[in-house]
Amino acid sequence: MLTQEEYMDVVALRRQGWTIGQIADALGHHPATVSSWLKRGGPPPKRGAPAGHAAVVDERWAARIAVLLEANSELLATSVERILRAEGWVGSYETLVRHLRAVRGVRRRRSAQVSVPIETAAGAEFQFDWSDCCDWGQVWGLGELQCFGAVLCWSRRRHWWFAPSLDRPHTFEGLVRFFEDVGGVAAVGRTDRMGCLGTTRGGVFRFCPEAVDFARYHGFALKACASGDAKRKGKIERIFGELNSAFMQEMALAPPASIGELNRRCERWLNSFVHPRAHRVTGEAPDVRLAAEASLLAPLPRARYDTARREPRVVNAPLPLVEVDTVAYSVPPDLVGATVEVRVPVDAGIVEIVHHGSVVGRHRLAAVGPVWDPAHRAAAEAIALAPHRRHLRLMAPPSEPATAPAPDAVLELGGGDYDVAPVDLARYDGCGCQGAGS
Repeated sequence: MLTQEEYMDVVALRRQGWTIGQIADALGHHPATVSSWLKRGGPPPKRGAPAGHAAVVDERWAARIAVLLEANSELLATSVERILRAEGWVGSYETLVRHLRAVRGVRRRRSAQVSVPIETAAGAEFQFDWSDCCDWGQVWGLGELQCFGAVLCWSRRRHWWFAPSLDRPHTFEGLVRFFEDVGGVAAVGRTDRMGCLGTTRGGVFRFCPEAVDFARYHGFALKACASGDAKRKGKIERIFGELNSAFMQEMALAPPASIGELNRRCERWLNSFVHPRAHRVTGEAPDVRLAAEASLLAPLPRARYDTARREPRVVNAPLPLVEVDTVAYSVPPDLVGATVEVRVPVDAGIVEIVHHGSVVGRHRLAAVGPVWDPAHRAAAEAIALAPHRRHLRLMAPPSEPATAPAPDAVLELGGGDYDVAPVDLARYDGCGCQGAGS
């Protein structure tokens, strides 16, 4: 907007015969802006606060804003507004922005690049990707932290889900949760060249068979963006910008104690502040547009896709154990030498061992092992001790227990005379005993 001083320069230059284009170039404004104010015949009005709102931030709210900025100086004005509104502030957003600019300056400026949104039809496409949040996870004590994001391109309905890994099972689980959240599946799923979903050879990206089977099961086509074509999936990249600049900054004021708590907060935040508000491009709330788009989405499969990690294992002798992530878990001992399937459901905290379609072992995930099922251990010990027990049965069959030897008898004699055989001394002749005794 032109200032009054600039307007006077425009008038002076116009009187000197300058064209509108030349004036615009000299002052750094668009020619339409210069032309508009010349037609109005006066300087632009002074900008003021909207009617009905507080013109300034009083001492109470200024102190509260200072506390928020001290806790996290990267908070957006929209985040500060949400917190203050919940605490009873009734001022205008414009007033808050002016105050924030006065105390910390302009946080960021608009990009000078020209951009045009890529339009997609309703039900035609969704985009998904991962965002690395490990820095937040380390600060909050949550360990590795990744955020899966997906968005319907027409309605702009989004989904965030935090997980400790971005491997293939967690990617499938994030997609299934997104489908369940929006109530259907769009025709095309677009992402970048995820290493967990395929490989690049000769500049061509090929999805792995598991990813193709997953897409076929849900009835959509998988498409990967070309290398360096980040704009083609700009809708998912843009919502990650709000994730890191708004949501995570607000969570930092009161860090979550677990990933599960973070996901619950995230769901409430999206349903309260994102999905009901009008989108800046479409002009409509994502919830409103989703209601119109829902009928164009393919229905969900009757059975939920099994997103668990599944890997084959051979039960090697002598111990009936299989190893999963460096920890050994027990199986029935009669499966030694057999091939079993290890199944690790996403975020369930358990591991299952499957043989011929039946679950033969289920354990809680552990950090150290081996982890034994009591029944498996008892059966293994019985088999290991079987040769020794057969030896014991030959000596003393279980049906006829051996009798213990009787203790030495103690002869107790009372008082009185007893008949004792006379001693035959002749047998000792020649040994000198008689001489010794005489």
